[in-house]
Amino acid sequence: MRKNESAENYLETILMLKNKNGAVRSIDIVRQMEFSKPSVSHAMSLLRQKGQITMDKEGWIELTDSGREIAEKIYERHCLLTQWLTRLGVSPEVAAEDACRLEHDLSEETFQKMKEHIHSQQRPE
Repeated sequence: MRKNESAENYLETILMLKNKNGAVRSIDIVRQMEFSKPSVSHAMSLLRQKGQITMDKEGWIELTDSGREIAEKIYERHCLLTQWLTRLGVSPEVAAEDACRLEHDLSEETFQKMKEHIHSQQRPE
């Protein structure tokens, strides 16, 4: 996994947990991603240094504007790719796993064209 991909996965996970639970702590990320506490702690430190998250004294994590922008971009890609692969007949589990890999490597141009194509296919007849 590339360094940038790892950071994107953490940011996406924080966004998903925040949307689901309303608040996020490192232990929630540990459970969701099934990583060790030290690994998550190190990643949170790096994300703080990059200005993509903040963490208060009690350990509550918030995305900064730049962190949220990245997380939302990756999450949109994940959702769209998962839907598309599922519609092609891929099982939901495999579709989600494959979408997770694809979401990081597609160029913005390719993703926008895929998005346009997928949305054009959803028009009611």
